[in-house]
Amino acid sequence: MSDTVTEHPRPGHNDHHDDQHVIAKMSTLDRFLPVWILAAMALGLGLGRLIPSLAGDLDTVKVGSVSLPIAVGLLLMMYPVLAKVRYNRLDRVTGDRRLLVSSLLLNWVIGPALMFALAWLFLPDLPAYRTGLIIVGLARCIAMVLIWNELSCGDREAAAVLVALNSVFQILAFAALGWFYLHVLPGWLGLSQTEAHFSVTTIVVSVLVFLGIPLVAGFLTRTIGERRRGRDWYETRFLPRVAPVALYGLLFTIVILFALQGHTITSNPGDVARIAIPLVAYFAIMFGGSFVLGYRLRLGYPKTATLSFTAAGNNFELAIAVAIGVFGVTSGQALAGVVGPLIEVPVLVALVYVALWARRRFFAPAPRTGNEPSVLFVCVHNAGRSQMAQGWLRRLAGNAIEVRSGGSEPAEQVNPTAVEAMREVGIDITAETPKILTLDAVRDSDVVVTMGCGDACPIFPGKRYEDWDLADPAGQPIEVVRQVRDEIRDRVRTLVAELLPATEHRAQRPV
Repeated sequence: MSDTVTEHPRPGHNDHHDDQHVIAKMSTLDRFLPVWILAAMALGLGLGRLIPSLAGDLDTVKVGSVSLPIAVGLLLMMYPVLAKVRYNRLDRVTGDRRLLVSSLLLNWVIGPALMFALAWLFLPDLPAYRTGLIIVGLARCIAMVLIWNELSCGDREAAAVLVALNSVFQILAFAALGWFYLHVLPGWLGLSQTEAHFSVTTIVVSVLVFLGIPLVAGFLTRTIGERRRGRDWYETRFLPRVAPVALYGLLFTIVILFALQGHTITSNPGDVARIAIPLVAYFAIMFGGSFVLGYRLRLGYPKTATLSFTAAGNNFELAIAVAIGVFGVTSGQALAGVVGPLIEVPVLVALVYVALWARRRFFAPAPRTGNEPSVLFVCVHNAGRSQMAQGWLRRLAGNAIEVRSGGSEPAEQVNPTAVEAMREVGIDITAETPKILTLDAVRDSDVVVTMGCGDACPIFPGKRYEDWDLADPAGQPIEVVRQVRDEIRDRVRTLVAELLPATEHRAQRPV
């Protein structure tokens, strides 16, 4: 048994002690990220205004319908984030129906409908801008959202899955939804209609380039890197070196994007203000509503943050490309798309701080006093029984009892069936990661509980040791795992009542 603590990193999770410094965790630029973003926007706008020909020069070479410099910036921005994803953990996301269904509903039903309503509410007399905003509402984010998710400590694997899901639906549904919201629905409501023919090729190229290339690169980098040098080298040596590239790519993209459209934006300040109002309302409503939904569904903070940013963000690169392709580069529809990132970038940076505040306020446990009894749950792989016991103890005792778990041979991930069984009773253990059992963990615990798994612990005088004879849920159907879950609940309830007799009534409440 090792004397050192070894824990697998938890994607999207940090101690809330680090929350106020989260923007500094990726590179030295991050601590002042809002300042650099505003400076990049100002630089781009200034260049576009001072050098009107710059837009034409930068837009000479394109990938699909997007300027090559923007394409390069987006690829640089997305690759490091996707290289951090643990692709062997994606099944824990794809199995979470609440997250997937909520994301699809928010992105492809509520989001477009909300933007349609806001566009008509705030721009009833400006049909070109209104149409441009509706197109923006249809283009779901597949690029910058990964940066906002990373900065807010969201769930990387969940973000990768939801972005991929949005990409598929973007190819399948963008044109049909455009026809519905611009032509069919206005006709039903007696409003003016717009005829528009969207290029499916533009949509497909956007998805394949801006998601496909960095996704494949990130997957191959992790697979080859771990195979040749091991996970420890990959995550502690390689990733810290490439992580800053994401922010350099973001700042570069912002400069180029605003340089391309700087003259247009600064020449129409009144129109920009009119377009900005519904956009700000859209971001606030989508983010706030999604966050409340994730909180009510008990998704946990990492997935709630991911759900919120993927719902609030939009693919302005695609929206601008479509508007220019259909209505022309000087059209009001194109201007509405151009104003999008002008508003989105600072608003979503601000929402990163809002998310981190909400994490401390609504998700972080209350501070410990240091006098609480402590319990250690042990099973060989720390993937099923001990994780369920840890979840039950947190539910039944709150912060009144300190709890930890570990195993002598920790698995790669928590048993998905155990995760599902606990989710059924409203306990989310998706953020947990199996950890190795250490000598310090045993020494620092008042009660050590093994789970009938044969794992042994060193004996320290004065400690309480128990062995709970529980069936191993590994490889068992959900019906069997539910029985194990309920037996663990009863044992944990008894343990809580013994350790906290004054709160016995609380431990005995139905759950």
